[in-house]
Amino acid sequence: MSQPLVAIIGRPNVGKSTLFNRLTGSRKSIVGDEPGITRDRIYGYVEWRTKTFELVDTGGIVPDDEAIIPANIFKQADFAISQAQAIIWVVDARAGVIPLDEEIAVLLRSLDKPIFIAANKAESNKVADEAAEFYQFGFDLIPLSAEHGTNVGDLLESLFDVLEFPEEEFEEDTDEIKLAIIGRPNVGKSSILNKILGEERVIVSPIAGTTRDAIDTELEVDGQKFLLIDTAGIRRKGKTKEMAEKLSVIMARKALERADVAILVIDAEEGVTNLEASIAGYAIDSGCSIIVAINKWDLVEDKETGTVKEFERNFRDKMKFLDWAPIVTTSALTGQRISRILPLVENANEARNLRIKTSLLNEFFEEAVLQPKGGSGMAPGKGGKTRLHVQYITQAGIRPPMFVLFTSGGRGKAGLHFSYLRYIENQLRETFEFFATPIRIKERHKSKKSGKR
Repeated sequence: MSQPLVAIIGRPNVGKSTLFNRLTGSRKSIVGDEPGITRDRIYGYVEWRTKTFELVDTGGIVPDDEAIIPANIFKQADFAISQAQAIIWVVDARAGVIPLDEEIAVLLRSLDKPIFIAANKAESNKVADEAAEFYQFGFDLIPLSAEHGTNVGDLLESLFDVLEFPEEEFEEDTDEIKLAIIGRPNVGKSSILNKILGEERVIVSPIAGTTRDAIDTELEVDGQKFLLIDTAGIRRKGKTKEMAEKLSVIMARKALERADVAILVIDAEEGVTNLEASIAGYAIDSGCSIIVAINKWDLVEDKETGTVKEFERNFRDKMKFLDWAPIVTTSALTGQRISRILPLVENANEARNLRIKTSLLNEFFEEAVLQPKGGSGMAPGKGGKTRLHVQYITQAGIRPPMFVLFTSGGRGKAGLHFSYLRYIENQLRETFEFFATPIRIKERHKSKKSGKR
């Protein structure tokens, strides 16, 4: 039995995401004054009295709105409700009962599940007393303030009286591969995620910027566990005027920091843009392995044998720093080559965890460093004027692989020339097949003058 699931529902802008963040102790849901910021299902875990339950935050319910986004939000909320053991219905205590609350109450009365009304924004005793009007709906009522944490403990106590918990507590699975799906808005990130999952876990629409939060989704394929993170479309900070868009950039970068592998999604019709370089840079800075998915390949006209090579050549020209990342042409609409993605992710994750034996690394040093230099191990320093002696190489870490070159000679804090570091990186890739993963190389230098490192 897995952890019990509790769903947070309610109309827009009543403080559902604030309550979610308060209960989970995170900033997973974006919070702000703009209604409808949360559009997808956001999952997190809540710990209370040595027990753990799963919490899902849904978009604001607008039952009679037929616009694309609100209609999908209602669909997502309905799915979360069907899976949950208990429901937290968040209302605005300051606004009081409104007609939309009455419509939601009709929906909830048809459920055979515990319902708790969280009368939010009850910062004062006066507002808390006035929240009593919500008793008319016939559910348990807890006036509280999600922002300040007032009476949130009372809500948790009520929940724990009705939830059924498994015998063993939730433990994080260290064997799962954390996979972030990244890219600029509207390139098909959510569609690719849905195709991989085989279910509509994330809202998909033709409107740019639909996904504003990072969504965690668990998946297991042939015994391998994945944690898929669908990130918000990343835009340059200078061009993101809405508060939610600005936060999405920050949250996407945070998602990359906890990811092992990133799928960089590019629109086949629009091709590679300057923004892709920035997005890929975020992933590399976070140490992620990278798979490039050229999405919407089904829309490319006159596809011939050379089209893929031409696209890849154009990509490599514009993204020279990403020449080690494999490219796969996909169509989330038709499912074309989507099945290739997870096997590539597994290979990338294996490479990023690869630790080279000392004996093999010594052989590499002999062949790649000493022999090309006639056994001297001399290498160019920064500026090309200083010559440094490369003494030996060692692997300092994994995830991603990190190597340290120990050097001596030169004057002061001389560093190796970037072209030589690139040479060593390429030789490491060729020798040990570091598939789809960045390699970090650091230098530790000891000058003749000081004798210090």
